[in-house]
Amino acid sequence: MTGAADAAVRVERAGPVTTVVLSRPAVRNAVDGPTARQLAGAFRAFDADDDARVAVLWGAGGTFCAGADLKAVGTARGNRVAPDGDGPMGPTRMRLGKPVIAAVAGHAVAGGLELALWCDLRVAEEDAVLGVFCRRWGVPLIDGGTVRLPRLIGTGRAMDLVLTGRPVPAAEALEMGLVNRVVPTGTARAAAERLAAELARLPQACLRSDRAALLDQEGRDEETALTNELRYGQAVLAEALTGAARFAAGAGRHGAADDTR
Repeated sequence: MTGAADAAVRVERAGPVTTVVLSRPAVRNAVDGPTARQLAGAFRAFDADDDARVAVLWGAGGTFCAGADLKAVGTARGNRVAPDGDGPMGPTRMRLGKPVIAAVAGHAVAGGLELALWCDLRVAEEDAVLGVFCRRWGVPLIDGGTVRLPRLIGTGRAMDLVLTGRPVPAAEALEMGLVNRVVPTGTARAAAERLAAELARLPQACLRSDRAALLDQEGRDEETALTNELRYGQAVLAEALTGAARFAAGAGRHGAADDTR
């Protein structure tokens, strides 16, 4: 574990899995400027660490994140709003080379929803609530919400959530593809960390290459996207040859996951 116990953001490690903990329970993990900088720093460190393979983002105290700290707006602790550099919520403009999983307990709303959308996968507890709650206060989505939300769930559904600001319960979020897994209340972090450990056991060069190709196909025509996919794949063929040789030698004959390392 790194970071002081009372820090707004702390990092905890379990082998190849890094868990970034957002811990401002008194304000339901709302993010102010200093907290945003800590979040960005934590994920930069994760991305640069060769021993770290998958990260989990989790909010302590029963709430994922209530969004930007509106009480800090207009003060020295306000969120940074500029066209360059980090986003208002911290890491939301960063393109990491490794996957991040959001472990959603309680509310992931407004900027907190934007943080969850930035992650590659979302594991939500069965009583979790997601939504564009900033609609109620006239606060715009300026950290990826109007971009990532329609790409994830489609324009029609995204428009419903953006215009109404209505709460979306976990079951509906799963149905519309807003979250990937729904788990019992109180278990999101553990479930996300188990999923992260599963991903960490897989051959990493290929996993990261396919992830990058998937992210990069957005906005490209099919021919360009296919060419780009091949370029990514060719860069990791050495790992593919190793895996094929292991398969030919009998590994995975019974569908075991423990021979994917």
